[in-house]
Amino acid sequence: MKKGFIIISLLMFCTTSVFAADFAPTLLKLSADPIVQYDFDGSQLSIPVQVSGTAAGIVFCVFTRGQADNILNTTNGFLGWHYVNKVDTCLYYSAIQSVSTGANTVAWDGKDQDGGVVPAGEYTYYLWAFDNQGAKTQMGKYLSFGRDVKIHELDESSLPLSNPLWYNFNTRWSIGSDPLDSALVETTTLNLAEDWITVGAPGIDPKDFDFFYIAIRNQDAASCGLQNLKWVPGGDSEIQTDFGEDGLSDTFAFLYWSSTGSSGVTVDGDYIYTSDRNGTGTDPDSDFYIYDLDGTQVEWIDLTDWFTSSEDMEAGGQMNGGPSYFSLRDGMIFMNHYGCCLHMLVNPTGYLESGDTEDFFLWANDNGDYVLDHNFEETSARPWVCADFNVGPYIYTYVADANHFSVGIGYDAGAVSFGLLAPDGTGLGYHSYAGETAGWKRSTLFVDADTPFDGIYCDNMQTGGPHYEWDEDKADVGIFFIGHDSITGVITSGVGVEEDTPAAFSVAQNSPNPFNPATTISFSLAEAGNVNVEVYNVAGQKVDTIANGFMNAGSHSVVWDASDFSAGVYFYTVKSDGFSRTMKMTLLK
Repeated sequence: MKKGFIIISLLMFCTTSVFAADFAPTLLKLSADPIVQYDFDGSQLSIPVQVSGTAAGIVFCVFTRGQADNILNTTNGFLGWHYVNKVDTCLYYSAIQSVSTGANTVAWDGKDQDGGVVPAGEYTYYLWAFDNQGAKTQMGKYLSFGRDVKIHELDESSLPLSNPLWYNFNTRWSIGSDPLDSALVETTTLNLAEDWITVGAPGIDPKDFDFFYIAIRNQDAASCGLQNLKWVPGGDSEIQTDFGEDGLSDTFAFLYWSSTGSSGVTVDGDYIYTSDRNGTGTDPDSDFYIYDLDGTQVEWIDLTDWFTSSEDMEAGGQMNGGPSYFSLRDGMIFMNHYGCCLHMLVNPTGYLESGDTEDFFLWANDNGDYVLDHNFEETSARPWVCADFNVGPYIYTYVADANHFSVGIGYDAGAVSFGLLAPDGTGLGYHSYAGETAGWKRSTLFVDADTPFDGIYCDNMQTGGPHYEWDEDKADVGIFFIGHDSITGVITSGVGVEEDTPAAFSVAQNSPNPFNPATTISFSLAEAGNVNVEVYNVAGQKVDTIANGFMNAGSHSVVWDASDFSAGVYFYTVKSDGFSRTMKMTLLK
């Protein structure tokens, strides 16, 4: 009997060992020529696209290029839904095209979205893709999604983390760990100032992961504030009393208790960003706050004209819908409110440098293009009311990839997985993962920093049914992975451009250029290999290393944040397997 028990135990151990495995997803990758010539003569342009890893649904977009400074405070579209300021804008976008791995093509007839002929010139094209045919892959079974969840992609030197960090207030998970090993979930007990509770999502200190910031609120004092905490694995987090006054930052007031408080915090290493979101009440109020890392409030921007509407309230909606979620990408913040149709991109760094609020607001997508809109149905009781908590979709998280395509989705959105917006806020439709149902959905996040885990991370709560009838016993719980990639290139009528671009290895001009403070450097590799991207000053001295590591064949992009560098001319060099190219760029201050 004892011998039998030993044999059974060994079999159980072997079985467990066989099934235990680290998370190693199959990545979706796109590759296309970074510079494409076109005569703009009415003929059809076909761009070869190589798809590797997984099948994909691809959306193709054509944008203006280098025209951002000429596009100022522009409002257009049905109901004036679209505001753009100092960003290049979308001229054309395709319907989604489902393709298999291997060689494919996308086509364009040289016309804009309204059928007008696009004049000859130079334009930026984007290819945005996700796996719309394969099943979701589980990344972590013992993790849950909500408005308090984020993923951190870069290390303390702003280089891609080999294992991005999934986190919320009291849980951390290294992406790539065994999805079924609950012992790998790292926790801390949240330590709050007395009589305060958390609101929104936390923000990791990007220069020291041992510390994180949170937004808190006090109902009796009708105030919101910030705390800085030290993460203590398996213990109580420690309030940093040198932050603010005895651990509490300068505070700001909120007007209404119900559905109110803060968006949480976003931290870029230099400042902390937050907002109030007075969801109910009859007085218009919405503000964006900027804090120093010592807890001192240094600036605030009035969002009232954007996130409040007396007309919506009179029509049966709400007065206020201030931001409830922030996500940071390249120093810019994507923000939304879960019960409001408005989605927005802002540039706090641009505002801090100029002091002009016109440099803060880059684009806003309101009701009018049917993507992430409220009350656009013909049967709506409150036609085109934007701030309305009574209808969906309720967008819990709103995030962007490395090329600034943004997605959001929530429950009460039907059998779709997310709504997609272009880098200028143009709505690109609703899209679905394979097998998606009309069940409950909570969140979507990106990893898009040239890591082994780049892709979309989402829940699979839809398997448990709709929100108000959700059955945990039926649901496939945890966090899941879907392949994703986006690349960019140039369409030009110029002569001789292709001669400057090596067939096997190519480096594009950084964009934007000139720039302040960040710019994107794109390049293509014919073969996988080690890649080094370095920056030099005019004296030939190396001043920064942007990337240094192994990369797969295909198109890649890295971002250089020059916030700590002086204005002037710089050179960047991309090297890989014996190939090298140096390009000039200009930093403005």
